[in-house]
Amino acid sequence: MAMLDQIAQQKQRISERLTLVDAERAKLSVQLDELDVAERALKRFSGNDAAREKPRKERVAKAAKVTGAKPETADAKPKTALGHEAKSTSLGDATLKAVQAHTTGASTDQLRKYLSRKFGLTVRPNHLGSALQRHRRAGRLENRDQRWYMPALA
Repeated sequence: MAMLDQIAQQKQRISERLTLVDAERAKLSVQLDELDVAERALKRFSGNDAAREKPRKERVAKAAKVTGAKPETADAKPKTALGHEAKSTSLGDATLKAVQAHTTGASTDQLRKYLSRKFGLTVRPNHLGSALQRHRRAGRLENRDQRWYMPALA
């Protein structure tokens, strides 16, 4: 009978330890899930270019496969009409220079043509509009009669 009591006690200790291990595993699983959520949020909201670069490359390669075009790499420089590498000018800076070049004011179509000709930028109308409005709100540009002007100096 003593042997059966020892076996029962041993079974009881093992089941208690197993319960503790299961509770610890559940706790660690919850912590791991929280860390995964935090990691995804960090990747999404941080300025970490390495986290964003891989999916873009995959999208470009996939799109090139579908269209049959040669995929462009992320480090490829845009080319001008003459085949030279275009200087990397931001759309905002290029927009200001385009408006400065048109002293009598310029429509958005004229600005798009100028950006294409001088900077080699192919700009969508909504992107140009956003850049122009940012400059207008900052006081760097004025919009009168559907034309863009540099502000008059006070």
